[in-house]
Amino acid sequence: MPNRYWLTLSTYLTDLAQLILVNRSVICWSDHINLVVSNAPSTLSKAPIPWFRVHIILINDPGRLISVHLMHTALVAGWSGVLTLYELIIVDPTDPVYNPIWRQGCYSLPFASRLGVSRSLYDWSLGIDLNNKPSWTYETVLLAHIVLSGLLIISSLWHWSYWDIEVFIGVGTANLVLDLNRIFGIHLSLASILCYGFGFAHLTGYFGPGMWTSDSLGIVGSVRFVKPSYSLLGLDPFCYGVISSNHIVAGFVGICIGLWHVSSRPGPLIYKLLSMGNIEGVLCSSLASVLFTALINTSLMWYGSVSTAIELYGPSRYHWDNGYFSLELERRSTSSYGSLFLKQAWEQVPEKLVLYDYIGCNPSKGGLFRSGPMLKGDGVVQNWLGHPTFEKGSLALTVRRMPAFFETFPVLLIDQGGTLRADIPFRRAESRYSIEQTSVVVFFSGGLLSGTEYSSASVVKGYSRKAQFGEIFTFERTIGLSDGVFRTSPRGWYSFSHCALTLLFLLGHLWHACRALFRDLWTGVASITPYQVEYGRNEKLGDETTLWLG
Repeated sequence: MPNRYWLTLSTYLTDLAQLILVNRSVICWSDHINLVVSNAPSTLSKAPIPWFRVHIILINDPGRLISVHLMHTALVAGWSGVLTLYELIIVDPTDPVYNPIWRQGCYSLPFASRLGVSRSLYDWSLGIDLNNKPSWTYETVLLAHIVLSGLLIISSLWHWSYWDIEVFIGVGTANLVLDLNRIFGIHLSLASILCYGFGFAHLTGYFGPGMWTSDSLGIVGSVRFVKPSYSLLGLDPFCYGVISSNHIVAGFVGICIGLWHVSSRPGPLIYKLLSMGNIEGVLCSSLASVLFTALINTSLMWYGSVSTAIELYGPSRYHWDNGYFSLELERRSTSSYGSLFLKQAWEQVPEKLVLYDYIGCNPSKGGLFRSGPMLKGDGVVQNWLGHPTFEKGSLALTVRRMPAFFETFPVLLIDQGGTLRADIPFRRAESRYSIEQTSVVVFFSGGLLSGTEYSSASVVKGYSRKAQFGEIFTFERTIGLSDGVFRTSPRGWYSFSHCALTLLFLLGHLWHACRALFRDLWTGVASITPYQVEYGRNEKLGDETTLWLG
């Protein structure tokens, strides 16, 4: 047998590296998670393979590195297409106001709608009247993603089979090398071109549908063209123009920097300081960038922003905590009180606002271990009963609403000054403010029970309990087999999943940073020996008898 050995690129293992330098023996795979070395000392007869051994073969194999990246992109694109298809099958578009897509648990459709796709081939939309029929619909989007996934899988298989491609050739030496600085420039240039095109063409409507825009209350949401804004006015929290202008400026700057990295060469000092020749350092830096991106997207989704519209993802928990929609409803009803009766003022309130002011739409009410859409908890909203107004004589009372993280909460009726006037006591023998004793009545404005008044204590107590949850609705509980336990919205699921990804990216960043900074210490390989396993030096990695002469 020729004096050769096969190295699996695990140069980070001390025993294995020493074995290669001392004994040139044949290494083959065994049935166990070990490397069996023939003709080796007993102390080095077995070199353990780390748990990440599968990924080691990709470090110095650019062809198959491209292959796994293509397969990863194919899985993401295919997952998006299949998920969109599933959501289109189960979604009920008949009532976009009381039964929106975010209460039905749709995860992919809101993101497609945010990018300007808001209509189906079956002639329904998200409550938007579109005069023209756009070319991009939900069905064409999912079909494009599935076709793209198939093409990427075929390309991945080709690159895995034909991995030995001579495209990574050094300019000065004509050797097979990975010019990581130039690869970075190519990636940055391509990504910047896509970023610039998205801002200049897609968002502005020059060659695209625009994006979903709405007001701060989530009432007038629709797909619109976004004009870039380059002034300081763009710092306003509800300015959509900075989204398109940011993509245009970032894309232009990225293209310039990317081309500069492709055409220029770094000096020896900065090359060594930034570890530009170490692929572990490159992976560490790239993980830092996606860590930052995932953290920003998680924060924007959970805390709310103009890019995460309420009509698509539902309200945030801070809308409920701050009484955002209840204050707006009160303002709208009282501002019209001078010219209209209170009942008529509540009848003119937008129904979307009424639904938002309900604790069942709060993403923090649903636990992370309660699977399923929101309607599986309380049911499908059928009707709004109306806004309850409680009265004790001439005093108008309001029910203290349940905080987000409470499962139970006492029923407290307070006046405008915050003084307790009535309640439902835990111990009726010691009660002083019970509804029976205080003779509280309830009056409904707007909704099905508009103009109705109840004075029966049992009825008043029932509606006061429901008023803890905000506006009062009737539900259809048989359709989704509702169990009465609140679920979170896609806003909550997105925030949780990407927060977990952020943690994984952080751990990956630290892991690969340590491997890049302390490589010599981890491997036990002297500074003069890594050339033996340098990519491109030998036709067969680690085998000096196959020295590359080209």
